[in-house]
Amino acid sequence: MFRQYFRLSRPMTLGVRAFVRNAEGQVLLIRHTYTPGWYLPGGGIEKGETAIYSLERELEEEAGILMNGEPRLFGFYANHKNFPNDHVAVYIVDDWEQGVPTSVGEIAEAGFFAPDQLPEDTTSGTRARILEIVSNHPPARDWV
Repeated sequence: MFRQYFRLSRPMTLGVRAFVRNAEGQVLLIRHTYTPGWYLPGGGIEKGETAIYSLERELEEEAGILMNGEPRLFGFYANHKNFPNDHVAVYIVDDWEQGVPTSVGEIAEAGFFAPDQLPEDTTSGTRARILEIVSNHPPARDWV
């Protein structure tokens, strides 16, 4: 009974984001139809999914990216400022190929950008993660 109460009173959400770089060193960013700004591709981990499966699904849906190898976990972040008790895992995807996006209506635009020339409305959390990765800095504890 205590476990049931704990789960209901302290729900937690989990998400994944991917750092995908092309041969020119540009980073993949996504712009959604339902919220402003540019983001690393990714989304919520659905019930019954592993983090890796969720990452694989989100990449194919949003940008048609097909992972060929295992991604590397870069960092695990608390995202409490944006949503209470939310956590985000960021993976680096080195081995991939371009396929066809499967999402309909969710993605306004996807593109590759040089890390030092990101779109003006790239979110602060996205900018921070890209800087950490390209500068070989350790991951922060918090998303923002």
